[in-house]
Amino acid sequence: MRVIAGRARSLRLKTPGGQETRPTTDRIKETLFNMIQGEIPGCIFVDLFAGSGGIGIEAISRGADHAYFVENDKVAAACIQDNLSFTKFQDQATLLKQDVFSALFTIHEKEVDIIFLDPPYESGLEKELFSLLGRQPYITENTLLIMEAKLKTDFSFVKDAGFSVIREKNYKTNKHVFLKKDTR
Repeated sequence: MRVIAGRARSLRLKTPGGQETRPTTDRIKETLFNMIQGEIPGCIFVDLFAGSGGIGIEAISRGADHAYFVENDKVAAACIQDNLSFTKFQDQATLLKQDVFSALFTIHEKEVDIIFLDPPYESGLEKELFSLLGRQPYITENTLLIMEAKLKTDFSFVKDAGFSVIREKNYKTNKHVFLKKDTR
């Protein structure tokens, strides 16, 4: 896995061993960031279920002002720390070594611009997670949420939490779902 573009372009990142994490492939990461490149410069980015930190590091490399990395697994959190040191992005990053549900209350920003969510597939965390996200003051109608999910995942539940799906990008086995907070 490597950084696709920006200041850390072509640097190879570590990935945690084992089956606990599922790093986003370089090809899918490149497609995703090509779609959101205009939103990245100067943004506050949050990488939930961060794994190796590759998504948040890509955001910093492409011009994000700051990225939060939320990861509960000790091995994965150590991997993120190593990758941040290797890319020299420690000053633009906050690593929260805790579960996502607790971490959402430790982010103290006026507004977060982009939140990337990649929970374990079929974990059942999605409904509770979006319910909690809908109540965070730093998530506004301007915040873009992007969730990586299995291809057949139904997102009708987000309406109850106050979000709308604005776009989907399908790949062979998974997809990225782009969401915004409803303004009504």
